[in-house]
Amino acid sequence: MKRKVYIETSVISYLTARPSKTIIGAAHQQLTRSWWERRFEFDLLVSQAEYLEQRGLFLPIICTPEELLGGQDDE
Repeated sequence: MKRKVYIETSVISYLTARPSKTIIGAAHQQLTRSWWERRFEFDLLVSQAEYLEQRGLFLPIICTPEELLGGQDDE
């Protein structure tokens, strides 16, 4: 079973933005592109927090592409 990942708007922003002129911005863009190439490993979802709360569902844990690219033992 694939892990579910809720995609936040910054992921799409990093993928579609012009190359950043700052080192940190460029690093975020590259890490996001690297993760995006592996997106098939996850079930990708998009949802509003207010909709989830109204349904009594848990809010997702928001993490960065760096965290998702972590080691195999990370959970």
